[in-house]
Amino acid sequence: MAIAVAVWSVVLEPGEPIEINPPSDLRITNAALSDELADETGRTTIKLSYKIPVPSDSEDENEEEDEDHEGHEHGHAEISTTVLCSLTPGKVEQTTVDLILEADEDYIFEVVGKNSIYLTGNYIDQTPPDQVPFNDESDDEDMEGAYDLREVSSDVEIDPEEMDIPSDDGGRFEEVNEEQTAQAATKKDASKKRPRESDVTETDGDKLSKSQKKKLKKLKGVDGKAVATGTEEAPSAATKAPKDGEAKKEKKEKKKKTAEGGEKEKTKEKVLSGGLKITDSKVGTGPQAKKGDTVSMRYIGKLLNGKVFDSNLKGKPFKFRLGQGEVIKGWDEGVVGMHVGSERVLEVPAPLAYGKRKMSDIPANSTLRFEVKLISID
Repeated sequence: MAIAVAVWSVVLEPGEPIEINPPSDLRITNAALSDELADETGRTTIKLSYKIPVPSDSEDENEEEDEDHEGHEHGHAEISTTVLCSLTPGKVEQTTVDLILEADEDYIFEVVGKNSIYLTGNYIDQTPPDQVPFNDESDDEDMEGAYDLREVSSDVEIDPEEMDIPSDDGGRFEEVNEEQTAQAATKKDASKKRPRESDVTETDGDKLSKSQKKKLKKLKGVDGKAVATGTEEAPSAATKAPKDGEAKKEKKEKKKKTAEGGEKEKTKEKVLSGGLKITDSKVGTGPQAKKGDTVSMRYIGKLLNGKVFDSNLKGKPFKFRLGQGEVIKGWDEGVVGMHVGSERVLEVPAPLAYGKRKMSDIPANSTLRFEVKLISID
């Protein structure tokens, strides 16, 4: 992969061929017309001339070919010419190219036309990142000297007579008894198996003393029958079930009674003067609203047929001063006494609402139902 090293550029003037011999590999990427045009309609072409490389047939003829090649360079080297691009004002004023010029090679650029052209590109490094740089012979010699194996100690220098080497292969092998090996494997497998309950009981019974055996015999189960030696009878689940079941049943009944009582308390309807009906569906624990307080409310307004005509369920809560006539009379009277967090249903008769007036979706003489919640008191 080529890596851009530095920026390169040159200006090609009409009728002035320019020879380029880059010091390192060069990639030309763009050709553009000059900002000042001598010919605003004519086409300008860039021509490139370069030497054709001479292929080598074999390594044995390298020297002769090098001499011939030098002769071509100084004398009659074969030159090839090509068109790099053509630019026309108002149509194609610049173009992208991808041309690599090799280092220390001669290239001739020539402009055919009346306009100047700018060539732009980069000096590039095409050395692969994993390629080791070329080392000369002196480096190789230094590397060889750095790894002189004669200075490295080794066990090979030990006298063979001093080393403990067996004279024959007799002691290197051990005779294996197949019967002993099979017995050992059987014991190992047996130790991994889970013992049967009968075996454990028999073993434990052998270890128990006579007094312990007598005590075990005297033990009795819940049903009055004697428990077998070495075993204990677990309490019968059937004896516990009725008690647990009764306890759960009693708890459920208590919860049900409590819930019913709470619902009765919450859903108890009050009727105020003028026919305003108030039902508390949830009693809050915050401060209590009184006349003159500024309260923030959430609400849903419905007709008695269930049609919703107004609501405030999200965003900024609806605020008003309680008892100051800023809302309908049913609200001024129905919100008084609510605690913050309370939810209440107000059934407002027409005289305490909009009366004989028709308000958008609210017909005249309509009884209105509001589900309200007190959010805060300012």
